[in-house]
Amino acid sequence: MPDSQPRVDTVRLQRVSKAFWESAALFSAIELGVFTAIERGSKSVAAVAATLEIETVNAERLLTALAAMDLISREGDTFANAPDVARFLVEDSPSYAGAWMLFSKPRWPDWGELTRHLRVRAEEQRVLGRYDDSFDVPAARRYHEATYSVGMGAARRFHKQVDLGGRTKIMDLGGGSGCYCIVGAKLHAGLQAEVLDLPAVVEVTREFIAENGVADRVIASACDFTKDPLPRDADVAIMASNLPQYSRDIIGGVVQRVYDALLPGGEFHLIGETIDADRSGPLAPALWGLAEAVSHSTGLAHTVEECVGYLETAGFQNVSANEFIPQTLTRITGRKPG
Repeated sequence: MPDSQPRVDTVRLQRVSKAFWESAALFSAIELGVFTAIERGSKSVAAVAATLEIETVNAERLLTALAAMDLISREGDTFANAPDVARFLVEDSPSYAGAWMLFSKPRWPDWGELTRHLRVRAEEQRVLGRYDDSFDVPAARRYHEATYSVGMGAARRFHKQVDLGGRTKIMDLGGGSGCYCIVGAKLHAGLQAEVLDLPAVVEVTREFIAENGVADRVIASACDFTKDPLPRDADVAIMASNLPQYSRDIIGGVVQRVYDALLPGGEFHLIGETIDADRSGPLAPALWGLAEAVSHSTGLAHTVEECVGYLETAGFQNVSANEFIPQTLTRITGRKPG
């Protein structure tokens, strides 16, 4: 009788071990402008090679790999971008996210030393991890110029999900470029907002606020929200996309501080990279948690249930968890009685 058990091989393991090859192909395609060239009419190997001014054989090598990765499709000798690539990786598109994709590239050497980072002892870890004293204004500008387009996309999604009509003021903890506040101010004429972030970051935040013409209602203040006083006049609090940077104790403390500072009846939206209760995934939030080892921070991936617990322990009522970005971000929401 033939063996009915599936054959165990190394294919999956080899794919994971060479995943950085796929990242390299994606990075080079963005840097060279492959997807932009295809979208603008250079749809063959020869045309792409001519547009990018690279050897034809190298264009063929790269396009073959990109097709195998399903980033582009091929019909005969003609290539086309996948829908997500066409939307997010074509230059000059309003939703272009190439800068954000490339932002992680300089950290390759650190990830290559992950074993060494995982051996770091607790006394060597830092609350803010990569955001140490070397994180100056130029570094903050590079970071937030890279994240601005995806931040605006997330902010628009938030305001489609959450109606802040009738609310008076947002405080955004670690708000970076201020996207949630900027979009909120544009949507609601009476809404004020305050972005709380590191001193180097708020200088850059003010530039984005001014560019968007909302400086009359949105301000940015230097604040370590883990210990500094929080505004006491806000009826909305948002903390988005910085959850894994902090330990359970710190997040629990921040949520309590937010509760204490919010006006009665105020609402809190904790939008974070969360994993499932059994801590088996999803992959993206798990990797964001692992990245904190590279940064030598105290942070890790939090479960949805843990986050719900942080809000309930602080005193928030009607706490709910809502999918925000599939397999990546969850929006946990609660209201302060009042």
